[in-house]
Amino acid sequence: MMSESDPVGAAPREALLQVENLRIEFPTRRGVLVAVDDISFHINEGEVLGVVGESGAGKSLTGASIIGLLEPPGRIAGGEILLSGRRIDHLPYEDMRRIRGREIGMVFQDPLTSLNPLYTVGRQLIETIQTHTDLSEQAARKRALELLGEVGIPAASQRIDQYPHQFSGGMRQRVVIALALCINPKLVIADEPTTALDVSIQAQIIKLLKRLCHEHGAAVMLITHDMGVIAETADRVAVMYAGRIAEVGPVSQVIKHARHPYTHGLMGSIPMIGHDMERLTQIDGSMPRLTEIPRGCAFNPRCPKVMERCRLDRPEPLPVGNSQVACWLYDDPSAEVEEIVFGEAENG
Repeated sequence: MMSESDPVGAAPREALLQVENLRIEFPTRRGVLVAVDDISFHINEGEVLGVVGESGAGKSLTGASIIGLLEPPGRIAGGEILLSGRRIDHLPYEDMRRIRGREIGMVFQDPLTSLNPLYTVGRQLIETIQTHTDLSEQAARKRALELLGEVGIPAASQRIDQYPHQFSGGMRQRVVIALALCINPKLVIADEPTTALDVSIQAQIIKLLKRLCHEHGAAVMLITHDMGVIAETADRVAVMYAGRIAEVGPVSQVIKHARHPYTHGLMGSIPMIGHDMERLTQIDGSMPRLTEIPRGCAFNPRCPKVMERCRLDRPEPLPVGNSQVACWLYDDPSAEVEEIVFGEAENG
């Protein structure tokens, strides 16, 4: 974790994952579209970083770039991705494939995209284990049974020889979590892991993922659009908007005292138990398309605090308390006043 002497937002020496100035582009006939624009963040060992934002903000593309599964014509056009201090964004396919299984685990939104319908779940677990270890088939099967029991699959000794279609959606996601953790990876990237599930199952899966990653000592990058999931699970949260990070900081601080106007709008749009509110906050307009990102701050057409500077210059992340906020409101001595105004609006 960061010490008090570390500069705000700087990756500590023990950071497991460091993403520095990442830029993702899509070449088209009409020019190059920038989907992720110069973002930087880190994840410490054993930490859960929530990445939240609207659809199209660049969350999933960021995750895909980290695990080397960015779909063409998308490409990493700038920046670096380091895992345990080793740069991985420029590795050959086979080297990255070995890292994906051994050091980075993946949990996707739809478990059917991660599971081969032609093979039993046991065969898929056993093959994954044997690909990255020297275990015999018998030992790998024993390990697979242990994993299925660990993720809460009942009667694992019978179900190990069943096919994915014989499992419910929630049970399939448990199998995918077992696949992601079978080699004890350093990092797990979970991309909307509960979106396709019933509400009653979502909480179980999130609780399971958090517990298992803690027990296995894995760091987690949890990509979602659900602030409730972030509040329940994450240690820190990065809020993305139009390919940029608007705000990143400790989850309790970001949720209770949002600094960026966009984050504040997101928090105000969530109904809270025990709070009497005549109406929820509304963020007018919609996130711009990649072909229509405005000059300056991308949020300026929708921002209630917009200034002339916001329309001309793009803000870089600025240190505010334990957070970093890409907003010009915090680039002058009146920043504390703006923060208090936000807090009063929230409490009202």
